[in-house]
Amino acid sequence: MSHATRISTGSPFENTMGYSRAIVKGGWCFVSGVTGYDYETMEMPSGIADQARNCFRTIAGVLESAGFEMSDIVRVQYTVTDVDLVDELIPALGEAFSEIRPAATMVIAGLIKPEMLVEIEVTAFKG
Repeated sequence: MSHATRISTGSPFENTMGYSRAIVKGGWCFVSGVTGYDYETMEMPSGIADQARNCFRTIAGVLESAGFEMSDIVRVQYTVTDVDLVDELIPALGEAFSEIRPAATMVIAGLIKPEMLVEIEVTAFKG
């Protein structure tokens, strides 16, 4: 049985809510849903595209600390709070994934704080 490694970004939500930012098991890295906070300042941009860019910066850092790269991402799920925000979001998604092109799902649903407009969850694999 392979050992699981837990990765943290130091976000207060991780400890308070009892989860890891990511789990590495074997060749897999499962990254929890990331919202658009800048975790150094705990500030949230008002626009969804900038929130997504913050998400991708957090995800890239988590993957790097786990020994993975963005190009290892094989699956992504976006949760967006309003279908009317999708067009504004699309350029940020293309910036991150136009070359990688992981399998993707987008869900329209509420998030736990009103300032959160997008949450991005990824799975990476190194085989």
